[in-house]
Amino acid sequence: MEAVVVDAGSKLLKAGFAVPDQEPSLIIPTKMKSVPADGQSADGEYEEVFVDPVVRGFIKDWDAMEDLLHHVLYTCIGWEIGNEGQILFTDPLLTPKTVREQLVQLMFETFNISGFYASEQAVLSLYAVGRISGCTVDIGHGKIDIAPVCEGAVQHIASKRFEIGGIDLTKLLAQELHQSNPQINLDLSIVEKLKEQYACCAEDQSVYENLQKTSQVESHTLPDGQVITIRRERYTVGEALFQPSILGMDEYGIVEQLVRSISSVSSENLRQLLENTVVCGGTATMPGFEERFQKEAALCSSSIRPSLVKAPEYMPENLIKNSAWMGGAILAKVVFPQNQHITKAEYDETGPTIVHKKCF
Repeated sequence: MEAVVVDAGSKLLKAGFAVPDQEPSLIIPTKMKSVPADGQSADGEYEEVFVDPVVRGFIKDWDAMEDLLHHVLYTCIGWEIGNEGQILFTDPLLTPKTVREQLVQLMFETFNISGFYASEQAVLSLYAVGRISGCTVDIGHGKIDIAPVCEGAVQHIASKRFEIGGIDLTKLLAQELHQSNPQINLDLSIVEKLKEQYACCAEDQSVYENLQKTSQVESHTLPDGQVITIRRERYTVGEALFQPSILGMDEYGIVEQLVRSISSVSSENLRQLLENTVVCGGTATMPGFEERFQKEAALCSSSIRPSLVKAPEYMPENLIKNSAWMGGAILAKVVFPQNQHITKAEYDETGPTIVHKKCF
C-alpha cells in the first residue's frame, strides 16, 4: 500500500496516496463543525459551532484534529482499522517541538500506523520543482514563511515567519468594501470568494497609487441579490504584500524581506539560493503577483536579484497551491522504501522524541 501524504493547513487539508506529479486526491476545508454534546443550545435550538484545528499553520485543537484525520484516513482515503499504513506529514516552518511530538504520538498510539515521517514545507516545495537548494516564500492562509534551503536542509537562522496571511488579506478587503459599500454587511466567506475572483496586483507602487484614483468600477451581484461595487479595493489586497503598512505593519515588503532574511547565509550560497526562489500558496496565484514580484526584485537592496523558478512542464497546473504536498509525494517514494522513516518498533522503544532524530 502506498504511503499517505497529509498537508494540513489553516484553511485546507490536502491528502492522498503518494503519487508524484499528481495533485492530492483530497482537498477539504480544515475548519470543522462542532455540535454541543446534547446537540442543543441553552434555548433548545440546534446550534452549530465551527472549530479550527489548525491556527496560523500549527495544530491547536488536538481533539478536532483527531476527528478530522479519522474522517480523512478511514472514510476518504479508505484505510481499514487494523490495517493502517505509512504516513508523511508536512511541517510548517518553525513548528514547535511539542507539536511534532504530539503528532507522532497521535499517529502511532491512536491511529496505529506502521511508519511515520515529517518534513518541512519549505524543503518539500523545492523538491516539487526539482531543486534541493533555494528559497521558498510560502503565503499561507494564516502565515507567510520565508526560508532558505541548502542541500535539503532549512537554514533556520536565516528564516522568517510572519503571522499574517490570506485570512488577513480577506479581512482587509472586507474593511475596504465596507467603506465603499457601507449599506451592505458582508460575511467573510463571501469576501473570500470576492478576493479569489477580483484581487490582483498592480505593476508597481506608482501604478497602484494611480489606480486608486482611476480604476474602473465593477458591479457584483451577491447571492442574496444585493449589488456591491468593486474598484480600487481589488488592488489593495495584493499591494499589502509589497507595502505591509497597509495592514498596519512596520515591515519591509515581501521581496525585500526575502533578501534581508537570507543575508546571513554565507555569500557563496547566496546566488544559488536567490536565483532558485519558489513562491507558493493560493495567494501567489493572484493575477499580476509574479510580475510584480520580479519587478520588485529588480529594485531590491541585494546585488543578486531573486529569480522565480518555473514549474516543470510535467507538473500539474496547481503546483503553486499544492507544492508542499507534491514534494511530500516525491519524498515519500524515497524515505519509506529506504527505511528512513520512524517504524512502530522504534517509536515504542524511544517515544515521541524520536521525531527530532529521524525527521529533519
